[in-house]
Amino acid sequence: MGQQFEKTERNQVKRVPQRGAYDHETVFRVVDAAWMGHVGILNSCGGVTVVPMLHARMDDSLIFHGANSSRLMKYLGSGEPVSVSFGMVDGLVLAKSLFHHSMNYRSAVVFGTGHLINTRGEILEALQVISEKIMPGRWDDARQPSERELSATAVVKLRMESASAKIRTGDPVDDEADRSLPVWSGVLPIRSNMGDPISDTNSESLVVPGYLESYTSRYNQSE
Repeated sequence: MGQQFEKTERNQVKRVPQRGAYDHETVFRVVDAAWMGHVGILNSCGGVTVVPMLHARMDDSLIFHGANSSRLMKYLGSGEPVSVSFGMVDGLVLAKSLFHHSMNYRSAVVFGTGHLINTRGEILEALQVISEKIMPGRWDDARQPSERELSATAVVKLRMESASAKIRTGDPVDDEADRSLPVWSGVLPIRSNMGDPISDTNSESLVVPGYLESYTSRYNQSE
């Protein structure tokens, strides 16, 4: 068995606990598959604010980037507690009774504290990880950040101190008395696919990069 997040009151899956997972591999797989993480922080009004953000993972840490002037980035780098949630819906689960309708999904909730990355080398490494998550191969193709752009950018590394995943797969779970009802039941899969690249007016004469076409093909096959 691989590394596990300790099961605590904070990260324990209480509703349908058999769907919970605490191993790093499962949690990281959900984090990596999600395009955005929803970051929950304490706000200045004494409440909670949740903000969707692009993210990437470096080992057991999450990487976020934003403007130096951003209050959100300042909070994330302050060492205050942060929660980040991730979720993807894979199918609509249509049972014979409305009560047992559900969704097939992959989700994870992460808890941790972050710090600002300050050295130029670490900042560039983190930005490369984010770039390669969005589009592998792009970092070496496009213009990389200038010194002015780097000075205007804050990068936070947030270690995942606690986490859990929750995943539902499979058919509806109908009550035995409902199974013979003349109502269709089953799963309506939801899949995301990438379309063909569309060149902007500044690139109409240029060939679409091979890494872009390869990634699109791999992504669509995996879905």
